[in-house]
Amino acid sequence: MNYKIGSLNDVKKYIVFFGYEDNSANLAQYDDSLSIEKLNKFIELKEWKWKKEASASYIDVETGQEVMLCGLGKKDKLTKVILRQAMAKLTAAIAKVKAEDIYVVIPEFEDKELKVAYIEALIDGLESVEYDFIKYKEKKKDDKEDEKKDKNVNLLNWDLCEHFLNECVYVAKAKSITKNLVNEPANVMTPQKLADTTKALGEEFGFKVDVYDENYIQEKKMESYWSVAMGSDLMPRLIVCKYMGNPDNKEDIIALVGKGLTYDSGGYAIKTASGMATMKSDMGGSAAVIGAITAIARMKLKVNVVCVVAACENMISGRAYRNGDIIGSMAGKHIEVLNTDAEGRLTLIDAVTYAVREMKATKVVDIATLTGAALVALGSTRTAVVSNNDEFFAELEDASEQANEKIWRLPHDKEYKDLLKSDIADLKNIGGRYAGTITAGLFIGEFVEEKPWLHLDIAGTSWNDKKGSTGHGAKLLYHLVKNTEK
Repeated sequence: MNYKIGSLNDVKKYIVFFGYEDNSANLAQYDDSLSIEKLNKFIELKEWKWKKEASASYIDVETGQEVMLCGLGKKDKLTKVILRQAMAKLTAAIAKVKAEDIYVVIPEFEDKELKVAYIEALIDGLESVEYDFIKYKEKKKDDKEDEKKDKNVNLLNWDLCEHFLNECVYVAKAKSITKNLVNEPANVMTPQKLADTTKALGEEFGFKVDVYDENYIQEKKMESYWSVAMGSDLMPRLIVCKYMGNPDNKEDIIALVGKGLTYDSGGYAIKTASGMATMKSDMGGSAAVIGAITAIARMKLKVNVVCVVAACENMISGRAYRNGDIIGSMAGKHIEVLNTDAEGRLTLIDAVTYAVREMKATKVVDIATLTGAALVALGSTRTAVVSNNDEFFAELEDASEQANEKIWRLPHDKEYKDLLKSDIADLKNIGGRYAGTITAGLFIGEFVEEKPWLHLDIAGTSWNDKKGSTGHGAKLLYHLVKNTEK
């Protein structure tokens, strides 16, 4: 999709109108572009009332011009939820349009927040419906998809700054980048490939990327991370991204730490065959932070951000770690491993320690497809959150509203931390059968060294069994970081 601020004089083929049930739509101003008289007759014939989520199509047989009418319901009842529902329906319809140039008339809004939500939902929806991951499907000679071209979306009645349009597009594209990273199969998206792809994105969008090998990981005594990684023939890669958009304030650095398990067999606590089938998605957290930093850099936000990804595979071999092992960590704490399938938290704790000690992060956000318990508790609707800081969580709530990515904070009482106590080490890597999402988060929280911290468990929100990656997390992280801009 290509987007630009359009002019009525440009309209040639396909135009979309919105109207309110009790206020209709002001079509008179479009006389130069359309046969409004014919359109009004069509509206009258259909007894069109611009009701909520209603839509209709009109084609002028003489000119071949197509018009789509979309209802928003009563103006005084309009909410962001209604807008987003209308956009979902509209963008699905636009995806089927053959015209390369589409003109969308932005309706009148008395509330600027509604206008902002409308445009964000429109662009996000258009990018989502146009997205597909079919690169591994055989292309036949008569496949018309080979001739598919990007649609040009022209926005009419635009009265916001162009900077905002760019932001909407860049954030929507970041979500697509996240999806692409996750949807690649594990035999392609290896730790090295994830590192190489991230470096290429950094060169394209303007952030620094350093990649470190297994020797560096061991030199830094990242034993917890290395224990998970050493069972695979494919060596781990520590990926560190850096964007310093506010160099005058180096004391304020946000770390985005993403789980980067490019494949997870479960190790010796092996998963079932069906459980392993989608484990290419276990690096959804890393994909989200990489997607987010592309938008942050493209928008040149005045913030300082580092991203740390401990990329590796969790496999079985003679070198693999075992249930019952005791392993160290970069922070110096020792962990009793009771379940090798609780591996993501083991990679994350060393990544978090690295972010705090080596990158001097002052706030930490980790994001991970961490626990099936999050899916059991909240389904695929909300991301589970554990935090040690009320103010930081309040900032995440604001970002959640802006991104339309729902969250739910879980408790962090001392009684939950006690479940992680080990008789023979500093911590166990699981807290038992109950409260699994909470104890997993609090395990990571033991390594943030009192920094304000958010843990996001996207196990339920990052994947759709029919569509693959949802791209969840990239928009949320972008808005969280943006709201700290100074």
